[in-house]
Amino acid sequence: MSARGHERKQWAPHPYLAGNFAPVTTTSAPQPVEYSGTVPDELQGGMYVRNGGNPISNSDLGRDAHWFDGDGMLTGVWFDRAAAGTKLPTPRFVNQFILTDLCLSTLENCTLRTPVMPSITTLVNPVARMVEILWRIFRSAILVLLSHLPGSAQAIKRISVANTSILYHDGRALATCESGPPIRIQLPGLETVGWYDGNRTEGEPIEEQRDDGPGFGGTGINSWMREWTTGHPKVDPASGEMMLFHCNFIPPFVHYSLLPQEQSKTQSQPSAYKKLLNAPVPGCSGGKMMHDFGVSRHHTVILDLPLTLSPFNMMKNKPIVAYEPKKAARFGVFPRRVPSAVRWFETSGCCIFHTANTWDELDSMGHTVAVNMLACRLTSASLVFSAGNLTPPPHPNHKGPQYNKRMSFFAKYDDDDGVKDLEKVSSNERTALLAEDHLAKYGPPTPPISEDDEEQCRLYYYRFDISNTASNKITDQYALSSIPFEFPTVAPDVEMSFARFIYGCSTSNASFGAALGKATKIDVIVKMDAETLLARAKATPPDSVSGCLDTRSVQEVIAANNPQDPIRIFELPPHHFAQEARFVSRQSAISEDDGFLLFYVFDESQLDESGECKPDATSDLWVLDAMDMRTVICKIHLPTRVPYGLHGNWFSEEKIQKQRAVETLRDMPVEGKRTTWKKVKDYLIDALR
Repeated sequence: MSARGHERKQWAPHPYLAGNFAPVTTTSAPQPVEYSGTVPDELQGGMYVRNGGNPISNSDLGRDAHWFDGDGMLTGVWFDRAAAGTKLPTPRFVNQFILTDLCLSTLENCTLRTPVMPSITTLVNPVARMVEILWRIFRSAILVLLSHLPGSAQAIKRISVANTSILYHDGRALATCESGPPIRIQLPGLETVGWYDGNRTEGEPIEEQRDDGPGFGGTGINSWMREWTTGHPKVDPASGEMMLFHCNFIPPFVHYSLLPQEQSKTQSQPSAYKKLLNAPVPGCSGGKMMHDFGVSRHHTVILDLPLTLSPFNMMKNKPIVAYEPKKAARFGVFPRRVPSAVRWFETSGCCIFHTANTWDELDSMGHTVAVNMLACRLTSASLVFSAGNLTPPPHPNHKGPQYNKRMSFFAKYDDDDGVKDLEKVSSNERTALLAEDHLAKYGPPTPPISEDDEEQCRLYYYRFDISNTASNKITDQYALSSIPFEFPTVAPDVEMSFARFIYGCSTSNASFGAALGKATKIDVIVKMDAETLLARAKATPPDSVSGCLDTRSVQEVIAANNPQDPIRIFELPPHHFAQEARFVSRQSAISEDDGFLLFYVFDESQLDESGECKPDATSDLWVLDAMDMRTVICKIHLPTRVPYGLHGNWFSEEKIQKQRAVETLRDMPVEGKRTTWKKVKDYLIDALR
């Protein structure tokens, strides 16, 4: 299948739509591919799948676009077991669009030149005109309404593009995104089944569906907002429970759900395994861009950070998505099944997009005295701006000039800009990042970045003391290392207990500003021994908030070349860049780190002089020995490239075999009869394209 495209405008390339960020236009059913090296037995029958945005519309236009906007596309390698009589495995490559309502509607309406929903860039841009934002929201509402009228093959009931992550719970592989509920995917073909509301899944047999009342969101006029679900649900490897939260911009702002593993549930299980849907979490300070949270065996941690997401921000002359670093970072800690008992802990403002590990600290009687968390802590929201091709605002401690304020709705437009087509006023045009001569002189586009030394993105430790009922105190908070660290992963069986080893992505670039601006251009995979590093803090406690246990740079760690170093680094060859790594344990592991890291790799020497991928560019899936952080055990050679994306997961052969039954799958739209109403509808959509 080929998605429609438009002629690329080379005069204004968007850095997150160029090079290997550019979307691919074809999909593929599972097809055999070649490999070099030896495929570990532990991978036999299993499948690695990575999610990420792959825009169908606006893929090559100079309008507002953001790396987080694109339609969800899954890209996987299925290690099909060897055929009878042979010993060699058969890796199979597959990639498919996630057929969300928005994806199907876009494919159906081929005249649409920009996505149905407003770009995050439009919502986060400090200089965006309010009239432009209101028009984009109004346009989206009209397109959604048109999709519900006769002549539409797909009504838009949910606005999620499901492009963030993919996980497995209770016989279902689920793709996620903050703007809707999870959507089920069938493995290994990556076909789309349907939306999952916590009770039922579209496309599953009726007899297997449960009727436990309203699902995510409940009932009421704003139920469609309350079903917005985090991109990172957590699944307990011991109990099989899945924890999720739902965040919107109307009080109480955050709701929480806990779903047991129904497939193996028996009548003898205690009431503690009862399903919990849409329970409010009191005390959140407002609508937030809340991407992740922490879950231990007994507790949940909600992150109420000063990155707001609310249309009410416009009334304060702020963008809908705004970072307010002078406000406190707040952490809501509560027993896993009792969100009403939340306790709020406050500290200096920051951004956290991903948590790495959360665990309980027990006393001699087995009572929890503290909840500990490792998270990727950022001192700014620069990545949100850079990924939208916007110049990041300066850090609050920066001494330079302040960023220009957004133009007020009431300002007069005395120049020609006031009569421009709002759809064509792009962030590229407003910030003048690239022009035709700039491309010729300086080569491929890069995102605007901050060179501010105040910028940090580090693996950070928090300890929330819950033994003292009189006060809520964070007793410890400091960085484990000064190395930039994002996209964390741990061995799955220790996800909600203490994980000694934390794996993540980094960069060899010495400037942290450049690292943050190009956070997805990963040329370094890092392994940190959290146990050893945290032990140092007991001997020499670091300063609160600003402290750092290991101040070496990436290059200094590489130069040390010490096999006993608590920080181990795998550096990719020149011009090679990786994506998020996923840990897979050996079957007879002798230690927590005895396993493999799987990640996609792209060689950017395949780019042409203008920074675009050559038509025959391809990617690989690398399997790295996680214990020695040196040996690439095998490389799966893919028939096409895999654009830089977001989060992946590993699905064992057992999980694939235990998937729930499927009755129907979502299909690509088929051109219907050209009725009078359809002609009218197409005319209206063409006017809004």
